[in-house]
Order: sequence, then C-alpha cells, then structure tokens
Amino acid sequence: MRLEALPTIFRQVLAEQLAGSLQTPPPAHTTRRVYGLTRFPGKATAVVGMRRAGKTTFLHQLRQEFTTTGAGPARTPYLSFEDERLTGLEARHLDFLLDEYRRLSPAEPAAALVMWCFDEIQLVPGWERFVRRLLDTESVQVLVTGSSAAMLSREIATALRGRAWQVLMHPFGFDEALRHQGLELPERTGFLPRDERARLEREFAAWLVAGGFPEAQGLDVASRHQLLRDYVDVAILRDVVDRHGVGNVTGLRWLVRQLLGNAGGSFSVEKYHAALRSQGIAIARDTVHQFLGHLEDCFLVRVVWMESNSERQRMVNPRKAYPVDPGLIPVFDRTGRANLGHALETAVLIELERRRLDVTYVRTRQGYEVDFLVRSADGRRELIQICADASDPGTAEREIRALIAAGEQYPDAEMRLLTLNRAGLPDTLPDGVVAQPAWIWMLEYGDPD
Repeated sequence: MRLEALPTIFRQVLAEQLAGSLQTPPPAHTTRRVYGLTRFPGKATAVVGMRRAGKTTFLHQLRQEFTTTGAGPARTPYLSFEDERLTGLEARHLDFLLDEYRRLSPAEPAAALVMWCFDEIQLVPGWERFVRRLLDTESVQVLVTGSSAAMLSREIATALRGRAWQVLMHPFGFDEALRHQGLELPERTGFLPRDERARLEREFAAWLVAGGFPEAQGLDVASRHQLLRDYVDVAILRDVVDRHGVGNVTGLRWLVRQLLGNAGGSFSVEKYHAALRSQGIAIARDTVHQFLGHLEDCFLVRVVWMESNSERQRMVNPRKAYPVDPGLIPVFDRTGRANLGHALETAVLIELERRRLDVTYVRTRQGYEVDFLVRSADGRRELIQICADASDPGTAEREIRALIAAGEQYPDAEMRLLTLNRAGLPDTLPDGVVAQPAWIWMLEYGDPD
C-alpha cells in the first residue's frame, strides 16, 4: 500500500512505538516460569491469558533473552495495539512497520534474524494474514499476545494453519511471587530448618489471599481489592460486552459475582438461569451458556468438567467453575465464608493448567468426589484431593475414602492429598496415597524445560 494511504495518526503512533522499542532495552522484570515454550522455525509464538497476568512483561523477558544471543534492542521491535489511538487499525496498515523498521535500522544486515513482538494483536482485524506473510518472506521470529483464547485459536487455525504455537500465561505462581519479592527459593524443600519452613508457610498463606496478579503484589487490602475489581470490569466490558455484543450486562455481572465468589462451586445452567430469574433478571438459558463461554474465553473463569467416557454424561452433569486467580475470591465473596480451602483448590487448578495438564474432576460410583483427575501428555494420571486441614481423623478419613474409591476406578492413577501446611497433614496414610503441603508440591515440580 502507499504510505500516504495510512492515516497520519496511525503513522505517528506506530513510528513512535517502533522507534522507542528499538532504542530502549527491555524493562526489568520478574522471570516467569512457562511450560511449553517451544520455538519452531517458521512458527509464531502466541502468548495467551487474562489481562494484566503478565503477558507484556513476558514478551520483554523473551526480548531480553534474545539479546543474549548477540542481538541488540534494534532487533527486537515491540508494538502494543492497546493504544486507543490505534482504534480502527487494520492488517493492511501493518506493512508500514516493515518499511519504517528498515528506515530506522539501516545498519542491521538484511538477513539478520529479527524478533517482532505484537501485544494484544487480536485488536487488529486480519492480523493473522500479515503475520503469515511476515513468516513466509522475512528472517523473523514472531511473538503475539492476546486476551482471547477463541479469537487467537480461530485465527491461528484458519489463516496461520499450523504456523503458530500457543503458550498460556496465568498470574504469578507461588515461586514467581517469591521471586518478585526478592526472596530466595529453597533448593531442597524436604529438609528445611523450622524457621525457614514457617516463613514459607506464612508467605504461601498470604499469597493465597493476595493472589498472583503482578500489580497486586504488596498492596494494602483496600487498594488490592479495588485494583482487582477494575481488572474484572475491564475484562467484562472490553473482552465480553464489546467483543461479543452482549446486551444483558446486568445478568453478566451477576453471573461473574457468583462464579468468582464461589470458587469450585458446581455450575448448572438450569440453577443459574433460575437464580437470575428469581432476581428479576430476564435471560435465556442459551445466553447463560454463552456468558460462561465468553468468561472462559477471556480467561477470567476456568471450568472443570466431570470425568466420563460418555460425552452426554459430561454435558448433563454440573461443571465446576474457578476464578483465574485466588486473589479474586475475597473480592467477590459476599457470604463471609470465603476461606483458604477455596483459595487452595483454585491455586492448585491454576498450577495444573500452568503445567499444561488436562484436568477433570471425579464423581465415584459411591457418590464421593475427588477434586482433580490429571492427565499428562505421556498418558500418566493422578488423582488429587485438596483439603486445607486433614489433621482431624474424621476429616482425613472422609477425604482419603474418596481418593481410594476413585483409585479403584482409575487403578493406574497416583493418589495425592494436598494440604495448606505441614500441620494439616493426616497422622496416618494407607498404602498408595501420598500427602504433602501444597506449597511444597508447587515448589518441587521442577524446571519447565
């Protein structure tokens, strides 16, 4: 396209962002632990996750790592399409970036590998065609971020057709939150001095309450709650209402409050439809289905299905819904019953997703429930039961009974009970059941590579 066809404001903003990224080293950041970060020649890396989870900072981490190969900032251009001045930008306008890059970097060899980073690129209609052409015609690595799973997945599956690799970015895990505070991680969690173990248990309990959103770390309670409410409002308005043309905002907000404040609760469309109607909110059942899909699509809510070989049985049984971060629970819980058990269950699920594991829940033939059945890519399975405090013999017996019953249905699965801390462990365990504090389980998993 002719450059004069590009609106002046677009040209100014794109040139300003591009020049700034080429001249300034990537900002300081807390190193993220990311599983599945595999680079394939000729493929784009798509980093997806909820807004403010740290996707932008992760791009800067990758830019910084790229400079250790000998490339300087001039070979790591970065663009953010969330700038409101770029509203209306289309894929046909993006050619300007290539011409402007060549103008700003005349000393870079034509064959030199360039890492292009495009933040929230799903805001540019047709972006995937531009990225495909960039991969086909230039010596590049391409990284994109987006806060919509469905939009990126659909576009990757169509125009890119196997030319992209998705990486999931959730808010800080426990180890990342410790590093963000400048605290050292223990090399061996099994042999810690009592004071060190007590410190880590306190930090873990505090992290379960505060959550892992980077900007929320270290804030007082009132400021943190306001920040997290703002995050949810932006996700509702920009990622659901605007993107999907939702008209019943009242019904959507009511559903969000119920899901975020009731972590791990069973979700039944019939139940929620009836509850909304009882509040005087007119809404169709199909709309409730759509709302849940939109909230999962923008990563605000995570949904776990019941384990079953029958698709019909999976569909008719309730799903379990969790917020994407345990810090959201006390913000939206209005019952006064929010406790660390709900936060612990949420944190374990998000950690399992971070590890790229497939997760369902189990309802046994006897009617017992086990929180998670986990599958890894190599086919291994594990049953995980969450109980903040299993030190009481009656509580331990109930939780372990469910694990044993589920283990009979899935005899190849390992059985694990996770508690809040060491004091919450049961006194005795049957053969085949492992019990440990969840914070140790989180820190022991190992390097993503």
